[in-house]
Amino acid sequence: MMKNVFILFFLSTILISCKCKKVDSVSKLEGNWELNYISGPRIAFDGLYPTKKPTINFDLKENHISGNSSCNSFNGKLVLDGNKIDFTQPMAMTKMMCQDGQGEQVFMSTLQKITSYDVTDDGRTLNLISGDIAMMRFTKK
Repeated sequence: MMKNVFILFFLSTILISCKCKKVDSVSKLEGNWELNYISGPRIAFDGLYPTKKPTINFDLKENHISGNSSCNSFNGKLVLDGNKIDFTQPMAMTKMMCQDGQGEQVFMSTLQKITSYDVTDDGRTLNLISGDIAMMRFTKK
Protein backbone atom coordinates (compact mmCIF):
# COMPACT_ATOMS: atom_id res chain seq x y z
CA MET A 1 0.00 0.00 0.00
CA MET A 2 2.74 2.46 0.99
CA LYS A 3 4.60 1.61 -2.22
CA ASN A 4 1.51 2.50 -4.31
CA VAL A 5 1.12 5.83 -2.50
CA PHE A 6 4.77 6.64 -3.18
CA ILE A 7 4.46 5.74 -6.87
CA LEU A 8 1.30 7.85 -7.19
CA PHE A 9 3.01 10.80 -5.49
CA PHE A 10 6.09 10.41 -7.73
CA LEU A 11 4.02 10.28 -10.95
CA SER A 12 1.90 13.27 -9.98
CA THR A 13 5.09 15.25 -9.23
CA ILE A 14 6.42 14.44 -12.70
CA LEU A 15 3.14 15.44 -14.37
CA ILE A 16 3.00 18.73 -12.48
CA SER A 17 6.61 19.58 -13.33
CA CYS A 18 6.02 18.76 -17.00
CA LYS A 19 3.03 21.10 -17.06
CA CYS A 20 5.11 23.90 -15.53
CA LYS A 21 7.80 23.42 -18.16
CA LYS A 22 5.26 23.92 -20.97
CA VAL A 23 3.99 27.14 -19.42
CA ASP A 24 7.59 28.31 -19.03
CA SER A 25 8.32 27.46 -22.69
CA VAL A 26 5.34 29.51 -23.87
CA SER A 27 6.32 32.50 -21.72
CA LYS A 28 9.86 32.39 -23.19
CA LEU A 29 8.31 32.95 -26.64
CA GLU A 30 7.24 36.50 -25.70
CA GLY A 31 9.20 39.35 -27.29
CA ASN A 32 11.25 40.27 -30.35
CA TRP A 33 13.35 37.78 -32.31
CA GLU A 34 15.76 38.20 -35.23
CA LEU A 35 16.35 35.48 -37.85
CA ASN A 36 19.91 34.13 -38.06
CA TYR A 37 19.37 30.84 -39.97
CA ILE A 38 16.88 29.54 -42.53
CA SER A 39 16.85 26.08 -44.08
CA GLY A 40 16.34 25.30 -47.73
CA PRO A 41 17.57 28.02 -50.07
CA ARG A 42 20.78 27.48 -52.00
CA ILE A 43 21.59 31.16 -51.57
CA ALA A 44 23.76 32.06 -48.56
CA PHE A 45 21.92 33.65 -45.62
CA ASP A 46 23.72 36.99 -46.06
CA GLY A 47 22.85 36.89 -49.76
CA LEU A 48 19.16 36.51 -48.95
CA TYR A 49 19.24 39.29 -46.34
CA PRO A 50 22.10 41.66 -47.25
CA THR A 51 20.67 44.79 -45.61
CA LYS A 52 18.04 43.71 -43.06
CA LYS A 53 17.30 40.40 -41.33
CA PRO A 54 13.69 39.29 -40.82
CA THR A 55 12.21 39.73 -37.36
CA ILE A 56 9.18 38.38 -35.53
CA ASN A 57 7.47 39.61 -32.37
CA PHE A 58 5.19 37.49 -30.17
CA ASP A 59 2.67 39.30 -27.97
CA LEU A 60 1.19 36.57 -25.77
CA LYS A 61 -1.21 38.86 -23.90
CA GLU A 62 -2.91 39.95 -27.14
CA ASN A 63 -2.39 36.62 -29.03
CA HIS A 64 -0.72 38.64 -31.77
CA ILE A 65 2.33 38.23 -34.02
CA SER A 66 4.05 40.94 -36.00
CA GLY A 67 7.37 41.41 -37.68
CA ASN A 68 9.30 42.30 -40.77
CA SER A 69 10.16 39.96 -43.64
CA SER A 70 13.35 41.98 -44.38
CA CYS A 71 11.29 44.39 -46.50
CA ASN A 72 7.58 44.37 -45.62
CA SER A 73 5.88 44.40 -42.25
CA PHE A 74 3.33 41.73 -41.32
CA ASN A 75 0.94 41.07 -38.45
CA GLY A 76 -1.75 38.60 -37.54
CA LYS A 77 -3.26 36.31 -34.94
CA LEU A 78 -0.97 34.11 -32.84
CA VAL A 79 -2.26 30.52 -32.74
CA LEU A 80 -0.56 28.31 -30.12
CA ASP A 81 -1.35 24.92 -28.61
CA GLY A 82 1.45 23.88 -26.27
CA ASN A 83 4.56 23.89 -28.46
CA LYS A 84 2.47 23.71 -31.65
CA ILE A 85 2.24 26.94 -33.64
CA ASP A 86 0.24 27.83 -36.74
CA PHE A 87 1.43 30.49 -39.19
CA THR A 88 -1.12 29.55 -41.87
CA GLN A 89 -3.70 32.04 -40.56
CA PRO A 90 -4.23 35.08 -42.83
CA MET A 91 -1.81 37.94 -42.07
CA ALA A 92 -1.92 41.59 -43.05
CA MET A 93 1.21 42.66 -44.92
CA THR A 94 2.51 45.88 -46.39
CA LYS A 95 3.29 45.81 -50.13
CA MET A 96 6.50 47.77 -50.60
CA MET A 97 8.73 46.88 -53.54
CA CYS A 98 11.68 44.86 -52.21
CA GLN A 99 15.19 45.22 -53.61
CA ASP A 100 16.70 42.24 -51.80
CA GLY A 101 15.64 39.52 -54.24
CA GLN A 102 14.16 36.28 -52.93
CA GLY A 103 14.69 36.78 -49.18
CA GLU A 104 11.17 37.91 -48.35
CA GLN A 105 9.53 35.13 -50.38
CA VAL A 106 11.78 32.47 -48.79
CA PHE A 107 11.02 33.78 -45.27
CA MET A 108 7.24 33.93 -45.71
CA SER A 109 6.92 30.55 -47.49
CA THR A 110 9.10 28.84 -44.86
CA LEU A 111 6.99 30.37 -42.08
CA GLN A 112 3.90 28.70 -43.63
CA LYS A 113 5.54 25.24 -43.19
CA ILE A 114 6.25 25.64 -39.46
CA THR A 115 4.32 23.32 -37.14
CA SER A 116 6.04 23.75 -33.75
CA TYR A 117 8.64 25.73 -31.85
CA ASP A 118 11.30 25.30 -29.21
CA VAL A 119 12.96 27.95 -27.05
CA THR A 120 16.31 27.02 -25.53
CA ASP A 121 16.56 26.78 -21.74
CA ASP A 122 18.44 30.09 -21.55
CA GLY A 123 15.59 31.79 -23.50
CA ARG A 124 17.95 33.27 -26.12
CA THR A 125 17.31 31.03 -29.15
CA LEU A 126 14.01 30.21 -30.86
CA ASN A 127 13.81 27.30 -33.30
CA LEU A 128 10.82 27.06 -35.61
CA ILE A 129 10.27 23.47 -36.66
CA SER A 130 8.48 21.69 -39.51
CA GLY A 131 7.73 18.11 -38.51
CA ASP A 132 11.01 17.27 -36.78
CA ILE A 133 13.31 19.55 -38.82
CA ALA A 134 14.44 22.94 -37.49
CA MET A 135 13.73 25.25 -40.43
CA MET A 136 14.38 28.67 -38.88
CA ARG A 137 16.48 29.91 -35.96
CA PHE A 138 16.03 33.27 -34.25
CA THR A 139 17.98 35.12 -31.57
CA LYS A 140 16.23 37.15 -28.86
CA LYS A 141 16.65 40.89 -29.48
